Amino acid sequence: MDFTFTEEQQAAVEAAKAVFADVAPDGVPSPALTPRAVAEEFDRALWAKLADSDLLTLVLTEEHGGSGLDAIALCLVLREAARVLARVPLLEHCATAMAVQAHGSPELASALLPGAGNGSLVLTVAAHGRSGHDPAELAVTARQEQEGDTWVLEGLQTTVTWGHSADWIAVPAHTGEGEAVIAFVPRAAGGLSLAEQYSTSGERLAELTLDGVRVPAAHLIDAPGAWDHLRQLLATGTCALALGLGENVLTMTSQYTSKREQFGFPVASFQAVAVQAADRYIDLRAMEVTLWQAAWRLDAATGGAGGPLPSAGDVAVAKIWASEGVRRVVQTAQHLHGGFGADTDYPLHRYHAWAKQLELQLGPAAAHEEALGDLLAAHPLA
Repeated sequence: MDFTFTEEQQAAVEAAKAVFADVAPDGVPSPALTPRAVAEEFDRALWAKLADSDLLTLVLTEEHGGSGLDAIALCLVLREAARVLARVPLLEHCATAMAVQAHGSPELASALLPGAGNGSLVLTVAAHGRSGHDPAELAVTARQEQEGDTWVLEGLQTTVTWGHSADWIAVPAHTGEGEAVIAFVPRAAGGLSLAEQYSTSGERLAELTLDGVRVPAAHLIDAPGAWDHLRQLLATGTCALALGLGENVLTMTSQYTSKREQFGFPVASFQAVAVQAADRYIDLRAMEVTLWQAAWRLDAATGGAGGPLPSAGDVAVAKIWASEGVRRVVQTAQHLHGGFGADTDYPLHRYHAWAKQLELQLGPAAAHEEALGDLLAAHPLA
């Protein structure tokens, strides 16, 4: 078996490295010193560079002006973005575009994908429901009008990433008949209001209130499994962000402990320091292998290939490792940096805040272990 990435995937990584090379993680005020959002907007200049480098069309097919790559390629680029704490809606935008491409009507695809590819339209998704614990689709109801060509949305979605900056928001909803749907709502739609929220990392979030928002039937995806796949893709992409962030934090820690001396020796040479760093390296390798397994299963499921468990099982395993692993990595980094790690002129505290935000987005490992147990019970492997 060959586990190396394809030439196209490796080319995407090289393009991403070139775009992110000049990005500074301290380009905005420190979240520790800012009572509100660190910035009103995401990094539009970086967004334009991503568009110019064709990284926004990475996962679109040639029909829509893209490279036709997969979830693995997207996760590889997200990994590079997280190393520098890139403040762009890359995950939400690309994942939503993939859902439109795979399941949307021709009208919806023509309305969104050209602008999504060149960066003139920004897409995001409301994926956290009312509280972040209950399924997001249960937070909004979708009712079809008698004429059948319009749907009406009622409900509330919290912590919508980049909601104030996006042009279109994908809103999962339930119809009362079991299957979730995804409604695509322009930010200026009548009946849609956005309130201010702020993330642990200091980013501006939105609370969406939908009061009789009317959506044309052509702007709604009701394909079975469409929302479930988009949700899994978002979770897997978040694991990729956690991996990239954790890898950079461990690199920072290695560089610091190699230079910091105590008793005349670099602290990296002390056994206790080396053992802690080695444990975190193991965490990162486990995060990596479970991430690629989950991304590969998502792509395989799209192609019709199955497995002993649904792809949700692989995603759950990746989330378990990412949620626990990224927390352990940044906590160990803070410990090994000593008081220097809390210095707001040094970027480590920013990575800690972002790691905590990613951990909250992924949810507790115990919940994913329980979900994995339910899948194992429902799909005996024998």
